[in-house]
Amino acid sequence: MAATASEPPNFRFIGSDLQRPECVLACASGRLYASDRRGGVACIEPDGRQRLIGRSTLLPNGIALRRDGSFLVANMSDAGGVWQIDANGQVEPWLMAVDGLALPKVNFVTVDALDRAWVCVSARDTGDAYPLQAKSGFIVLVERGAAQVVADGLQYTNECRIDASGEHLFVNETFGRCTTRFALRADGSLHRRERIASFGNGDFPDGLALDAEGGVWVVCVGSNRVHRVTPDGQVQTIVDDSLPETTSALEAAFDAGTLTRPMLSGATGRSLQNISSLAFGGPDLRTAVLGCLKGTALASFTAPVAGLAPAHWHWG
Repeated sequence: MAATASEPPNFRFIGSDLQRPECVLACASGRLYASDRRGGVACIEPDGRQRLIGRSTLLPNGIALRRDGSFLVANMSDAGGVWQIDANGQVEPWLMAVDGLALPKVNFVTVDALDRAWVCVSARDTGDAYPLQAKSGFIVLVERGAAQVVADGLQYTNECRIDASGEHLFVNETFGRCTTRFALRADGSLHRRERIASFGNGDFPDGLALDAEGGVWVVCVGSNRVHRVTPDGQVQTIVDDSLPETTSALEAAFDAGTLTRPMLSGATGRSLQNISSLAFGGPDLRTAVLGCLKGTALASFTAPVAGLAPAHWHWG
């Protein structure tokens, strides 16, 4: 059972008029970047000024900042695949197939310190009627222009992260209701799959971030909760903005096999607008910023533990 934080955080809200800012990135410069329904990436400057980088028919979900200032975008529109948006806003396809398989809607992409890209496809069936029990999600590694599937059989793959040692990859399985850890070899292959945390009570693990003390932060879509999994496997609830009637309805629909994308994506909390990701920012990496599906601004709060600086920390 999860241990609950003693006091709920005080939220501050950053930005305005954002459109479906599902994924958020933070940089040492103070800039924030968020995926945007208008087919690009929203940039929020430290002084609050905003601009949109790129505009297209894509539906950006996960985004990754690269050393050259360009972005990789996991596309949730029917065109699928991973796309590139350069610093000038030019949009072009980047990865549309792997091992002869055309990529369907892609959930997430991230870039590590070795400039490898990790791509998460939730399921081969990406319709609004979720394949709740299917274990068809997979992870693709792209290194030096070559792409290969390095993990398969996941129960709706969501965000993934590599730890500070570079020896483990963590990934959320949304409908497996768990966070999974793989051992990571130097060649990028994954092995020794193990479940490190399980969730229920309306929790569907989506966003994932790591902290400087080895903790794994899990953002649960639908319930509007944030949990921290400690290095020894304890689950601590850091944020609980859930509405009991909403979490009960989601749980019942999941148990009945009737949970759909509109039901899950439309589930807001008391003050949060269906949180879906988390980035640590601020000068001390203790400002936790939350991406969301329904809001037009990014909620933030002071974290009890500093985050682990991401690979892109000094790139933007």
